[in-house]
Amino acid sequence: MADEAPVIVVGAGPVGLCAALALRAHRVPVVLLEADPADRQRTGSRALYVHGKSLALLESISRGLGAELAARGVLWNVRRTLYRGRQVYAREFPPHDPARGLPPFTSLRQSETERILLHACESAGVEVRWNHPVTEIVAHSAGVTVATADGTTWSGSHVVGADGARSTVRKCTGSTLDGSAAEGFHVVVDIADAPDLERVMHYEHPAAGGRSVLLVPYAGGFQVDVQSRAGDAPEGFAAPEEVCRWLPALIGPTPSERITAISVYRFLQLIADDFTDPHHRVLLVGEAAHLFPPFGARGMNSGFADAQAAAEAIAVGRGAPVANAEAVTRFATARRAAAQVNSAAAGAALRHLRPPSTAARLRRGAAARLAPVVPRFGEWLEHAPYGPRAVVRH
Repeated sequence: MADEAPVIVVGAGPVGLCAALALRAHRVPVVLLEADPADRQRTGSRALYVHGKSLALLESISRGLGAELAARGVLWNVRRTLYRGRQVYAREFPPHDPARGLPPFTSLRQSETERILLHACESAGVEVRWNHPVTEIVAHSAGVTVATADGTTWSGSHVVGADGARSTVRKCTGSTLDGSAAEGFHVVVDIADAPDLERVMHYEHPAAGGRSVLLVPYAGGFQVDVQSRAGDAPEGFAAPEEVCRWLPALIGPTPSERITAISVYRFLQLIADDFTDPHHRVLLVGEAAHLFPPFGARGMNSGFADAQAAAEAIAVGRGAPVANAEAVTRFATARRAAAQVNSAAAGAALRHLRPPSTAARLRRGAAARLAPVVPRFGEWLEHAPYGPRAVVRH
């Protein structure tokens, strides 16, 4: 059975689509099961930053895919950081020349990334089944059986669980998410506009009551990410009428019809206690395996790396029980270690954005005062919200 049966990928988000493509690159048959309908509507820009390494990874599993994502997205020409309204860092970047290869990143809506990946999957022969929520997974030494809500059962050699934070696949393996959720929240407002391609970080924005604000452009618009402060409640501060009240002070007059989405997120640092099952037939990837805050763009990008690693482990071990167990164990160990590194980096970013002590707040303020004469302090303020630069994100 393991020689003949397809791999069943659960979840048609960007990570599940990447896993399916990576498996097809190894000539492994794939069935992709997604709970949503084919005409689903994704709200908000969601995960919009695709790292250069991710573009190269996608290009390696489907020729032209990384280049297409880069062409559909945008590059920021300017990175700017301000502290209480005063600029402490600015850097301009020359336009990227496509003749030199893939860019260092691209910025576009997650829904557009998914559309491009889905087209690549269909071209590669992935069998996609919409309206098929998975209800049960039974793994055994020779493969897996998957049941969907309509009563259909599917047999496969492996399951790749890419079904997100509330993963049914993870629950069926018995694995649990462990970690922490920080106090406070962020509000993300999506604005439809032709972006000016400046990414701007405001520490303690004067017009936001001292809250920190991040402006991030993407193809067709930009995000406004506002950090809450003590006393803020999501049901009040993120209510549409309240957003329409405070938003113009941050970005100028904003007709309500330009606001395409409002969402709330919290800083979560959660990792599954195991990325596979006892039979080594189920592999967890992306948010089914780990949850990180958006700062640093670790979630989707590390999920792409999870997906490629899962496909390689499955391809190596198909049809050979010992080889399968060894390859999947290596996958689970390596990708969980990568998740722990990313989680630690996210924790460092959180401590910088929400200083836990008076000394930490004073250090941040001192760096802002010194930045005009000592540029490395401005560089630190620019990079610190994303966690350590040396972190292994893939």
